[in-house]
Amino acid sequence: MAFINDLGKIIVFLFLLLSVFLITAKSERKLPDYLFAAFLLASVIDFSGLFLSPPESKIIKGGKLASVLLQMPLYYLYVNSACYYNFKLQKKHLLHGLPFLFVFCFFSVTGISEQGYKVFDVISIIQYYFYIIAVFVLLRNFRKLYQENYSSNHHLTYKWLMQTTVLFLIGNIFVLIRGFVGNDSPIYNYLFTFTSVFVLFVITWFVLNALYRPNLFAGINKDLVPVQSDNEVKEQPEQLKSLLQFMETEKPYLDDKLTLQKLAEQISLPEKQLSLLINQHTGKHFFDFINEFRINDAKTLLKEQSQLTVLEVLYEVGFNSKSSFYTAFKKETNLTPTDYRKSII
Repeated sequence: MAFINDLGKIIVFLFLLLSVFLITAKSERKLPDYLFAAFLLASVIDFSGLFLSPPESKIIKGGKLASVLLQMPLYYLYVNSACYYNFKLQKKHLLHGLPFLFVFCFFSVTGISEQGYKVFDVISIIQYYFYIIAVFVLLRNFRKLYQENYSSNHHLTYKWLMQTTVLFLIGNIFVLIRGFVGNDSPIYNYLFTFTSVFVLFVITWFVLNALYRPNLFAGINKDLVPVQSDNEVKEQPEQLKSLLQFMETEKPYLDDKLTLQKLAEQISLPEKQLSLLINQHTGKHFFDFINEFRINDAKTLLKEQSQLTVLEVLYEVGFNSKSSFYTAFKKETNLTPTDYRKSII
């Protein structure tokens, strides 16, 4: 028990430290930092129970228990703000706090009975998985939108958020197993310790990586709508020919911030029509379509200009990050840029 007590103090200290770091760190978009800091602070209230015994007050005990119901709503709002640069908190988002408010008021008046705690446990599990599903749906839509409209490395945002959410889910599964085992089982403390260390590792890993890579969460426009399949462009191959010719001669893909909107303006086509043209005639999203041209240019440079480093090549062809370049290059060639250059030599 002494170890769990000390572990709780370490977790709370690091969460508080990370919260202060997020709140005070300089970044172009502060809302994601504030929301994740709020998520960490709500978690602090929960983890403080590892080493603090709350005073005999119905209000304080009710508040501590109910704070669990703030964690996933804050994480859901955080994911929204990380994915979409124009996401803003509105009055309607206060609805996410209603379960917390209801449980807090109920336990503040009645106190926490054994039966009441069991009901709360069911509510918290249902709420947790409701938000986990909501986050997965959100990330799926985000991925579809950036693939259809952006050529920059928003897939890194998707990757990080998806990985973190999956790790949260794994951690919660261990919490459920711990609940079935019961605190009188000899392996209960081992599960408790493992779960706490796991959560600490995941959150610390995520926050530090996000802070070291400030462009990771540049965000996309939340008002974009996924393109629906349509037959209107199937009979217009001449538009595809014009598009491909424009790509070859003008090389718009060298712009690392190229979007579907920009390209549509350059070739005088509506965005929806351009997206459908690319999707139906090439079988690719806008994101992969643009990267194919970039990779082809990169292969030429790697072959013909050996004096250029891989880093110089990736910036030359329109990429703005090494990781996104390596991912796209390997997807197209099954080789890393370095291995590709060696294979040519």
